[in-house]
Amino acid sequence: MAFPYLSDLVYWLTGWRLPLPFAMFGLFVAFGALAAAACLRRELSRLYRSGGIGPARRMVKGQNGTAVPAEAAPHTLVSDFAIVVLVAGVIGSRVFHILEHLDEFRLEPWSMIFSRSGLSIYGGLIFGAGAGVLLLRRWRIPVRPFMDAIAPALMLGYAIGRLGCQVSGDGDWGIAANMAAKPAWLPGWLWAQNYDHNIAGVLIAAPGVYPAPIYESLMALACFALLWALRRHRFQAGWLFSLYLVLAGAERFLIEQIRVNVQFHFHGLTFTQAELISVVYLCLGAVGLALLSRPAPAVRLGAH
Repeated sequence: MAFPYLSDLVYWLTGWRLPLPFAMFGLFVAFGALAAAACLRRELSRLYRSGGIGPARRMVKGQNGTAVPAEAAPHTLVSDFAIVVLVAGVIGSRVFHILEHLDEFRLEPWSMIFSRSGLSIYGGLIFGAGAGVLLLRRWRIPVRPFMDAIAPALMLGYAIGRLGCQVSGDGDWGIAANMAAKPAWLPGWLWAQNYDHNIAGVLIAAPGVYPAPIYESLMALACFALLWALRRHRFQAGWLFSLYLVLAGAERFLIEQIRVNVQFHFHGLTFTQAELISVVYLCLGAVGLALLSRPAPAVRLGAH
């Protein structure tokens, strides 16, 4: 069962029909963003106190009305950072989804632009990361320590956001489930679902499809736990974010093997957009781990 809007969930739980036209996917994205922001704020505060990252420098209005430079603790700017990255991420997720479905876009461009379903997580990450780096440069915050701080937060936000895909039934489910391969101990709903009343308006035949968003959320939570446990690492700044890239790339590449997605063909190779980006993530992360797996200068160790 899927619940595109909050009113659908309330009706299913209580039998009351209330005018609550809030998209469940959007609500989960908002919850994920809030949780990620809280996680980032806590880690930036720790790094700032330990000397692992210095103050931000931004322009503020002075007493005479002119802009003057001022310093601020980086964790106090998380809300501004989150808003900019979230807006850029939504735009990027839509752009990448359109690029993946150009034939549909040519037929109905406006419906795809303003659709409530069909968003590319990787597009959101790439656009959001680009906007975030520009903002860090403007505030003169060192990028690599900040990226280490945000790595666990990204995984946590991703895990929660994927639950929005599951609840709303936005089309990010898997291929038809092979019931013969289901372990006897595993509940049926965790192996196959029909996503009745999904927001994508798709009728799924029995026995159903793999609930891929659930699997992604579980894997992302496990990756978050690992990144959080290793956040006090003694390697060069950027090492933890490199590990994030490896984990994110591996997780998405694995889930793509059971997901329904548009496939591209190039010189005999068949792949999805997400698989290609996953490989890029894995390569960049592996290079980063190789280059940054050295002890950091004493100033970065901080007080634990």
